[in-house]
Amino acid sequence: MPETSERERRNLLTADCANCFALCCVALAFARSADFAFDKGAGEPCVNLADDFRCGIHPQLRDRGFKGCTVFDCFGAGQKVSQNSFEGRSWRDDPDSRQQMFAVFPIVRRLQELLWYLNEAMAMPQARPLRSELEAAFVETERLTELGPRQILAVDVGAHRDAVNTILARASELVRAGAQPASPPTKPRRTLRPGADLMGATLAGHDLRGANLRGAYLIAADLRGADLRGADLIGADLRDAQLGGADVSQALFLTQVQLNSAQGDATTVLPASLTRPAHWAR
Repeated sequence: MPETSERERRNLLTADCANCFALCCVALAFARSADFAFDKGAGEPCVNLADDFRCGIHPQLRDRGFKGCTVFDCFGAGQKVSQNSFEGRSWRDDPDSRQQMFAVFPIVRRLQELLWYLNEAMAMPQARPLRSELEAAFVETERLTELGPRQILAVDVGAHRDAVNTILARASELVRAGAQPASPPTKPRRTLRPGADLMGATLAGHDLRGANLRGAYLIAADLRGADLRGADLIGADLRDAQLGGADVSQALFLTQVQLNSAQGDATTVLPASLTRPAHWAR
């Protein structure tokens, strides 16, 4: 693959709203809930969207009932679809492409998310034995994102995701093998397995190093002071999870989306590549 650094690749996988036609504000649907103040159908522009494709209430999103908007991340899909797939033609300028653009966006977003995970795995020293496979998967996934709109719509994202996930799971095993606690945990542990239902679980202060929490439901879980270094958090639902004082500095596949949906504070130890959400306690 081209000689680009992990940081350079990460920058390309970061949302650039200035070069996007507000696709997340139009293409996606949302329902009135704790995350959104009203219902909006897919393909329907949000009423808060301005003519310049900016959000008219962006500084007040949480106060106005749009917490869901503040935790969304397209992993760079917005600008890729806007500027590459549709060559800078917006859905307002080219109404005929509107529905196609809105259908392409969620597909590219899923592929961009896979690229994020692959980039993270390639940076893990313990996963070096899988480097060539990870690079090949990255190149192929990136190729799919650069296809024309019609070809993108024909991509079997589910099958591709399953293939990539197999490689990511192997990388996770290599890293977690060296992150397990040397001695039995001092506190009893709830069932810690992929997809575990840990909603509201009390895991404060637990040693969760090397735990496999892929796809786990950690909604409102108490993880204050927990050690999550080397824990696999890919796809874990951290909405309103309490992370005050927790160490997630080396958690595997942790995204900004997950942090934004959680609750932490100034003592939460974060990876250098992610930022402390503005809404967290100081």
